[in-house]
Amino acid sequence: MGDYAHVFINNQNPKLTYPHVLLFDWHGTLVDTLDAMYRAIEDMLPRLEELGLADRLVPEETANTPEDVKLIRYIRIFRQLRPKILAERRVSRTDIFDAIFGTDQAAKAIAHRAYNACYKAHYGDVSPIQDGITAYLSFLKQRGFKLAIATNRSREFLDNEMSRVNEGTWRDLFDAIVCGDEVAHYKPAPDIILEALTQLGVIPAANVWYVGDSFTDMATAKAAGVTPIFYNGALSDERWIAQVFADNKNLARTPDAIVDDFDQLLDLLESSAGPGDKNGQREWQRARPPRLAPREPPAERIEPDWHPAVAVLQPPGIILFDWHATLVDTLDAMYHAVDDMLPELTELGLDQRLVAAADYRSPEDGKLIDYVRHNKRLHPKIKIDRKISRTDIFEVLFGTDEKAKRIAHFAFNRHYRNHFGTVLPFEPQVRSLLLALRRLNLKIGVITNRDREFFVQELAAVEGTGWSELFDTAVCGDDTPRRKPNPDQLIKALANLGVPVGADVWYVGDSTTDTIAAKRASVTSVFFNGAQWDQPWLNRIFPGTEQQPYQPDVVVNDFAELWALVLACLEKK
Repeated sequence: MGDYAHVFINNQNPKLTYPHVLLFDWHGTLVDTLDAMYRAIEDMLPRLEELGLADRLVPEETANTPEDVKLIRYIRIFRQLRPKILAERRVSRTDIFDAIFGTDQAAKAIAHRAYNACYKAHYGDVSPIQDGITAYLSFLKQRGFKLAIATNRSREFLDNEMSRVNEGTWRDLFDAIVCGDEVAHYKPAPDIILEALTQLGVIPAANVWYVGDSFTDMATAKAAGVTPIFYNGALSDERWIAQVFADNKNLARTPDAIVDDFDQLLDLLESSAGPGDKNGQREWQRARPPRLAPREPPAERIEPDWHPAVAVLQPPGIILFDWHATLVDTLDAMYHAVDDMLPELTELGLDQRLVAAADYRSPEDGKLIDYVRHNKRLHPKIKIDRKISRTDIFEVLFGTDEKAKRIAHFAFNRHYRNHFGTVLPFEPQVRSLLLALRRLNLKIGVITNRDREFFVQELAAVEGTGWSELFDTAVCGDDTPRRKPNPDQLIKALANLGVPVGADVWYVGDSTTDTIAAKRASVTSVFFNGAQWDQPWLNRIFPGTEQQPYQPDVVVNDFAELWALVLACLEKK
């Protein structure tokens, strides 16, 4: 990234105005508090409904970027951050709220307050963002720069964290500190910067630089009329930075320069000062801290092995889809019904039919079963994760006991009647995708463990007009003697269509149960990774062992990947 220290986005050869004031963001720029920040956000997001924020998420079609679309969708469905965000650790709390609530300042204010309440349980773990920060700040102070902090962090947390860094000695380095709870509006509104400049007695101008690590920081600087400098704290690569900041939609948050570390920031200051007098330049070089080794970038995120680019598949003639968590989102109703059903395990005669400890397939399965056995409810983490289906839950709890699973499904249906009705497309363009597949002369069907009573109503309700005309066949859980993961429903669907079983039949589903059903039916398994599992987790749920031999033929993370995969395979025919 070194070459990017002096790449200026709007103009390849600009002359930055030499600053008299350097304002800094706190988290991600001067210090690292990522662990606490992400834990607090993960505690806060499951409360969106309770906070009245679930319906205030930005509509996906109006999101700023494709990444924002994925973030909004994932939070809407799973009430969690995407694993990719947690793995890359690039995005700040403010960026997240800015992406998911857009211009809704009232919603963002509620979110920030809720975040602060959660952050109380986690803050305190703070360290300088890189080695040598104290020396760099001391040098800048000695050279006569006014230094200030402008942060969305609340004063309570900032003061505590400031006291912990370098034994509290940083406080004397700053001429002003302004926190998010001390102004009317959080960033990206300019209030924090403007208040800091008021305290310094300085007018907003290009000779004030704001150094921050987020898109929001850049937007805040521009709104305040000062120079935005992007501190690449996450050490994102050049491709990522070029992609993000070259997007015309993001001009309002485009930096004037990018630096990877404080050595590069000092270089940038020196170059912006111009030739000057040689004695001054020599003094600058003599007094500045010794250069440190470049920071190491984070470990690269591991993507799934079953990637569409390497999978060898027979072109499809028929594509069958799972319903819940693949084509549509009905998670809230499903988990409510499971929660209502599990306290009845003893009454139903099912508590003694739970899988025995000796037969647990994995430690994770064992934890789920043990918790249900002793508490007659799901572990809270399962409901927070929102990644496991009703069918998968019953498969874990009852294993090969088909009678127990039938009783459980019947009891679930009784409770589901009290909750179902809200059904949303899993992605906004699902209907368009299904229509496009039909235009390719492909047969399309649905295979679901949902009982027909519920499926018919949900099919008619989705998007207000229903999707009934989109499918050539639909087989429900009560249409065959056995449900998935048995292959009966897939085989019945193909019989309805009058076609034989074969690899040209693709079954697209989001669960291990869907993959097992596809492989048992001898059709192609396309695992729809809507929950965005990473490679280590995929390896755990599809280990390819003697006990758990079934693995998907390919993994797609969204419907755009599925569409591209279908076209690529058809071109090879």
